[in-house]
Amino acid sequence: MSSVEAGLSAWLAMGFHGDMDYMAKHGIKRTRPNELVPGTSRVISVRMNYLPSDSQESWSVIKDSRKAFISRYALGRDYHKVLRGRLQKLVEKMEVAIGTFNYRVFSDSAPVMEVEWASKSGLGWRGKHTLLLSREAGSFFFLAEIYTDIPLPIDEPVKSYCGSCTRCLEVCPTSAIVAPYKLDARRCISYLTIELKGSIPETLRPLIGNRVYGCDDCQLICPWNKFAKPTQEPDFAVRNGLDDSGSLVALFAWTQDEFETKLAGSPIRRIGYQQWLRNLAVGLGNAPTSPSVIQVLKDRSNDPSALVQEHVHWALKQHSAT
Repeated sequence: MSSVEAGLSAWLAMGFHGDMDYMAKHGIKRTRPNELVPGTSRVISVRMNYLPSDSQESWSVIKDSRKAFISRYALGRDYHKVLRGRLQKLVEKMEVAIGTFNYRVFSDSAPVMEVEWASKSGLGWRGKHTLLLSREAGSFFFLAEIYTDIPLPIDEPVKSYCGSCTRCLEVCPTSAIVAPYKLDARRCISYLTIELKGSIPETLRPLIGNRVYGCDDCQLICPWNKFAKPTQEPDFAVRNGLDDSGSLVALFAWTQDEFETKLAGSPIRRIGYQQWLRNLAVGLGNAPTSPSVIQVLKDRSNDPSALVQEHVHWALKQHSAT
């Protein structure tokens, strides 16, 4: 068993994947490209910057508990579609140059060890927060892959430059990074607000603050992200003012039609309306007490969704308004 397989097996055995059953579903295929896509001999790994140049400074939003913080990767168009389109164009150009070949394109869309392959390809190294880091670009980028049978030259990996720094471990609001290079997803705010479909554990709700879709704290604190470059991709530009102007109260008042319409083409739409309201209810429970906060929560105290109701009642209790 390779070190990659051993590491994944140990992580799964600890239950750190939570309800993400797909992490275990494909077994060793995740770590063996040739078994996932027969005939694969090489993995072409690419990255693409996503940090919008026009977005509000993140810490200022996080520190204003009246506002909703949304992970910067989700402020624009759904990256799955953008990256798949880009990779397909790359493949077509390659076919013009060398003829047809076998391939499969991945963009966070299958059991692929993205960070592992990217680090082996020399795009960067795995940081202590488990994300890929680059000396030239920090970590605010997407990863994608082309599995192929073309016998391309193999690139050399780069060494780690994390050194003795542990800022990402120290800043994590829920202490989800339990040790360097080891993440307990069950405590990670990105998991809790995106992947988890049920009730958010009550003990973790106060720690989430106003982060209603994902969390960037471990990236924001990383010294290497002073080299992060803004994206040049128009599709990743901020939509609906969600980088700053989305107050928790205003967003919680959205109808389902507004949610579906305003977030069409956004990765946020993938979690669905109920989960969106659940996350916002937690944010409102952590917001400063005000008549508007209490009123908007009471307006949904009898929401058709039991999941939403539970989190609304918890939020009202935080304001002693039950």
